[in-house]
Amino acid sequence: MSIPDTANTNIDQNVIDKNVAQAQADAANPAIPNDNDIARVRAFLVDLQARICQALEAQERDGGGDATFVPDDWQRPEGGGGRSCVLADGEVIEKAGVMFSHIHVHNLPASATARHPNIAGRKAQAMGVSLVVHPKNPNVPTSHANVRLFVAEAEGEAPIWWFGGGFDLTPFYPVLADCVHWHQVCHDLCAPFGDSVYPDFKQWCDEYFHLRHRNEQRGIGGLFYDDVNSESRGWDFETCFDFMKAVGNGYLDGILPIFEQHKAAPYTDEQRQFQLYRRGRYVEYNLVYDRGTLFGLQSNGRIESILVSMPPLASWHYRFEPEPGSPEFELTDFYLKPRDWLTL
Repeated sequence: MSIPDTANTNIDQNVIDKNVAQAQADAANPAIPNDNDIARVRAFLVDLQARICQALEAQERDGGGDATFVPDDWQRPEGGGGRSCVLADGEVIEKAGVMFSHIHVHNLPASATARHPNIAGRKAQAMGVSLVVHPKNPNVPTSHANVRLFVAEAEGEAPIWWFGGGFDLTPFYPVLADCVHWHQVCHDLCAPFGDSVYPDFKQWCDEYFHLRHRNEQRGIGGLFYDDVNSESRGWDFETCFDFMKAVGNGYLDGILPIFEQHKAAPYTDEQRQFQLYRRGRYVEYNLVYDRGTLFGLQSNGRIESILVSMPPLASWHYRFEPEPGSPEFELTDFYLKPRDWLTL
């Protein structure tokens, strides 16, 4: 697949400090974000998609596989389009989807306006990169990441915009050191933006990725944020964009060492079956709670791209109870509970 020119993703602390100081002034400027701002975000997202695909293909090759991402460029009749890149049936990665989209919406769906009645009647555009990776080996966790920008506009009025995103980890046979590493990456990328960012967005992630009907966490969490702008966080557009870059780049910093450590680990058929059973929880969450899935379905989105996050195989077992003391029991008894991973 062709690789776009690399966007500048370096984050300068002085720039961040300056942007924070200018947040209120920029928030009052009706020209923010302008077409150039939106183009810069788009360029970063296109580049991020390409870099993530390259990194995952390298893991596949290193594990003896030859599967590659197949790019699928698409256009949306209502406006906009994107590129969906899917890798399937690999030796290391059973299925992965890394999707870029930039769509235009003229009638915002209920999933968008319910929390934001002030954008009703506005035209809008949304762009982002979203990915889910389902490894074949049960010792490698499923991972998910998303970064996005939403802008709603009306003639003669200032745009209403916000950023969202994050990444989270869903292990089947977790290792404590991996969980600590994952959250250390989260903490470190948040640190330049303020001491409260990591604990705030970690807690948000724990609350968001909770299966209420199971009273169970989807995984060990990570970061989640939404509706972040000058009003909600005191960050101007540039600071929000810098944070998007940090999160997008941080995903690879978090997941690649875990792949390296466990992709060649031996596993049994029983462990494989448990992986498929736990993938069922992933399916339940995405179809019942996930905002992106609901937004896509309600906005006449591209079904192939919306449902590409589904695992290729999953299973459900009636009243399955893992044996106390087993690794399968430890998953739900210890790991799938919100906790302060950095103090363990």
